[in-house]
Amino acid sequence: GTPAIETAEYLKTMRDELIGYIKDNKLKKPILVGHSLGGFLSLWISAVEPDLVGPNFIVDALPFLPAIQNPAATVETIKPMAASMRDMMKNATPEQIKQSQQYYLSTMASSPDKLELIGRWGLESHAPTVAQAMYELQTIDLRNDVAAINVPVTVLGAWIAYKDYGVTHESALKNFSDQYQHVKNVTIQLTDTAKHFIMYDDPKWFFEQMDKFLSTNKNRYYQ
Repeated sequence: GTPAIETAEYLKTMRDELIGYIKDNKLKKPILVGHSLGGFLSLWISAVEPDLVGPNFIVDALPFLPAIQNPAATVETIKPMAASMRDMMKNATPEQIKQSQQYYLSTMASSPDKLELIGRWGLESHAPTVAQAMYELQTIDLRNDVAAINVPVTVLGAWIAYKDYGVTHESALKNFSDQYQHVKNVTIQLTDTAKHFIMYDDPKWFFEQMDKFLSTNKNRYYQ
């Protein structure tokens, strides 16, 4: 029931609102945990306010999303396609949105009930906002900006959804490693069983990694 934010800088608005929340509530180096777009925002916050936040736990997110498919991609080369996709999504009917979901839902998770849940989220979301967020996610490149991050970063990545397209554990790890190469203290772990919603497909492994991350950083950052 809350009106949508009308802005050409939706993700930047979210970033700045979260930074404001941390400052207003005087949070002391809070740990940031983000999945997908949330992981991107966590990296961005940590890059622009490196002394404000604590360690990052990033779940299947990258500093520059288009480079996962084309490592040579740049913001300028991606903009025309991203703008076209944004405009198409903004004007899509509910039926068109439902049809387009069938293309990517299979890459999200393996469990039918989780796919139904994720699909429902998509249909209930505000299409123009989703379109704008996706456009910005495609056209903001943080690969150099993340060099400013001075806290430990743990990254969980998934790849098996693209196995039929020739992606391997090794090629996915190289892509993740290349994108995070400027982060001073980064640990990258790939799952060989889960798709994008790692916490749904392999919760045991996910929480093992989370527990390890928390226990490793607790003594260093929190007394």
